Amino acid sequence: MDRVAATSAVSAAVPGERRSLLVPDVPRWRPEEGPILELRGVDKRFGEQELFAGLSLAIPTGQTTVVIGQSGSGKSVLLRLMIGLASPDAGQVRLFGQDLAELSALEQLFLRKRCSMLFQSYALLDSFTVEQNIAFPLRENTRLSEAEIRQRVEELLELLLLADAGKKLPAELSGGMRKRVSLARALITQPEVVLFDEPTTGLDPVMIEFVDDLIRKARERFHITSVIISHDMASVMRLGDQIAMLHGGRIVACGTPAELAQVEHPQLQAFLNAGGSGRLGAAGAVTSPATAVEGAPAERPTPAELAARPALVELTGVEKAFGPHRVLRGIDLRIPEGLITILIGGSGSGKSVIIKHIMGLLRADQGGVRVFERDMTPAAAREIVEVQSRIGFLFQGAALFDSLTIAENVGFRLRERKLASPREIDERVRQILEQVSIPGIADRYPGQVSAGERKRAGLARALISRPELLIYDEPTTGQDPIMIRGVDEMILETWQTLRITSIVISHDMQSTFRLGHQIAMLHEGAIRACGTPAELLATEDEIVQRFIFAGGAAP
Repeated sequence: MDRVAATSAVSAAVPGERRSLLVPDVPRWRPEEGPILELRGVDKRFGEQELFAGLSLAIPTGQTTVVIGQSGSGKSVLLRLMIGLASPDAGQVRLFGQDLAELSALEQLFLRKRCSMLFQSYALLDSFTVEQNIAFPLRENTRLSEAEIRQRVEELLELLLLADAGKKLPAELSGGMRKRVSLARALITQPEVVLFDEPTTGLDPVMIEFVDDLIRKARERFHITSVIISHDMASVMRLGDQIAMLHGGRIVACGTPAELAQVEHPQLQAFLNAGGSGRLGAAGAVTSPATAVEGAPAERPTPAELAARPALVELTGVEKAFGPHRVLRGIDLRIPEGLITILIGGSGSGKSVIIKHIMGLLRADQGGVRVFERDMTPAAAREIVEVQSRIGFLFQGAALFDSLTIAENVGFRLRERKLASPREIDERVRQILEQVSIPGIADRYPGQVSAGERKRAGLARALISRPELLIYDEPTTGQDPIMIRGVDEMILETWQTLRITSIVISHDMQSTFRLGHQIAMLHEGAIRACGTPAELLATEDEIVQRFIFAGGAAP
């Protein structure tokens, strides 16, 4: 009997049971058989670094377990251990009741076919279309007909609101769309276990809520056991049946949201309450944007004061299209000198395109862009370079050089342009690494540190040249709540010390209302709202309200 026939036979024999399409002859693991996945006394070292010491964690069948912990605590390594992509130095990892250490590579592979993983970095095949990426696991590992594969792909495209993206390549998609494509590929084999490595990182609040809802629906529809790594506490509380806190190489607390609210572990409570909401209740209370405004250390100008300040950057009637797609639609935006302006909006709304116009990387089709009182549209290349030299930029992906140490990356701009003596550069690098709380990784390479540590190194590099305008491209993306608060404080400290004009692209509403003197929201290429934090909170525009209060947070 071929695999297609076997799948049909299984469906007939066990009504409603969705077996893995990769191993259709194997019955699904049932709750009464015990944890579907379990780590017992696991140790793991990398050279001199002890990552895990006696770590134990049981994953209940059919439930969603969310693992939280600070950046660099080993959460991604934990996922790799769970499905045999890494091996413990001591202890047991049991998957479907079997100790992975006692199995051959082929036997481990067979068990992994019953699992799927959504990688933080998407891991899509660049030369494949969206449809081809999603269909790849079925085409490579099953005998399903092309018609059936195509039907399954189309169903997932519809479910994930990607129906118009099937023929596109990953490079043509926004980060949010690529995340959804990865989710579709993870689900298409009907796995029993899905491991999610920060599935909502880089997404806007509305899309986070959307992806959370998809994960919930996938669990119900496919009877999936989920293990999720997340830094978004609202998402954690929405999804987690069980929440496990990883700290110091061990699981220091594990239970329902209500149970964790009663645990007195100081690191756990510091982590949960980093947003400033106070102790979390049983329902997982989330700090609202209004609370962030009330507790914000930034000085808040009135609307009149905001309008009266001179503009360091000004866009007037800016239009930009790429082929038939209008990305910017008559943008009017003033960036007041000496203040922090936050740009918010959904993925693909035009935030990054505005930044590229400010930096002279794009020229407007219509309208004007003035930066440091210079008209950027007719500016010559050398004039644009001069403007760019006065701007600091923190890239979303840190954009570090893999062949340079963290310290060398941070000091790179100063050394290349000979802006200071070697001794002075070394001292400034040391100071800035202390300020962003990563002095211990100065001599490591980017590949040897966590994603959160790479982001902090990128922030240090942006600050070290003391620019007149600082642009932060989602500086808190991929950070844990404690580090988000730390990055926010770093941005505020920089502003308070230097009164430097700052533009922050953000999807984090807590950071937005904690930091911003002015907030501008983009929607479908236009400015939907712009003003002080209080003005945005008071607006009656439903689209703006839904965006800033996505996830159920309320004043």
